[in-house]
Amino acid sequence: MEQQPVALITGGRGALATALSEVLTSAGWQVHTPGRDEMDVTSAVSVRAFFHNLSRLDLLVNNAAIRRDALHLQQEDAERDAVLDTCLRGAFLCSREAVRLMAPAGKGHIVSIGSWSGRHGAVGQTAYAAAKAGLEGLTRALASELGPSGIRVNCLLPGWMKTPFTREVPAEAVRRSEEAHTLGFLNTPQDAARFTHHLHGQSAISGQVFQTDSRF
Repeated sequence: MEQQPVALITGGRGALATALSEVLTSAGWQVHTPGRDEMDVTSAVSVRAFFHNLSRLDLLVNNAAIRRDALHLQQEDAERDAVLDTCLRGAFLCSREAVRLMAPAGKGHIVSIGSWSGRHGAVGQTAYAAAKAGLEGLTRALASELGPSGIRVNCLLPGWMKTPFTREVPAEAVRRSEEAHTLGFLNTPQDAARFTHHLHGQSAISGQVFQTDSRF
């Protein structure tokens, strides 16, 4: 009898994590969605301790992220470091522990949640854009490194979604974003979750970055 697949989604209290958990659970997965109180992705000790309790992992979604938007000359060092540590260093730490579980099984999949900002930049998002751009580089390098072990690595740019994460974005900025979409509307966490599940089922895809909205 085939074992139940296991997924771990960091930033587990967010809207995308919730939607992805629902999609995977309905498909028969066991899903772990730790929040920061359960696993602080910026702490190697915390990450290692959480992963130590797992005996199997088929899918890791590096979803944990924060924004501390500010103009570059006005941003405090602590705010910049917090963004880089959560969005990028956290993915390093979690991916390392995931590989230790996946490599012996000869299979596994790591998906990092990137951002449009990582490719195109945005005023006031130098730290966030840098971190998300870093995830694309991490994805390609890890895909090359881990391919021989049967581990796939991809990156998803879900687009601007109306969630608590973007609640404080000014209405005018949201309007401009909607106008930049050729279809005239934004993506949803549910759509992004379904795409992630679909991507996991495509066994020949690795090292790729997928943008799932209608901007270009």
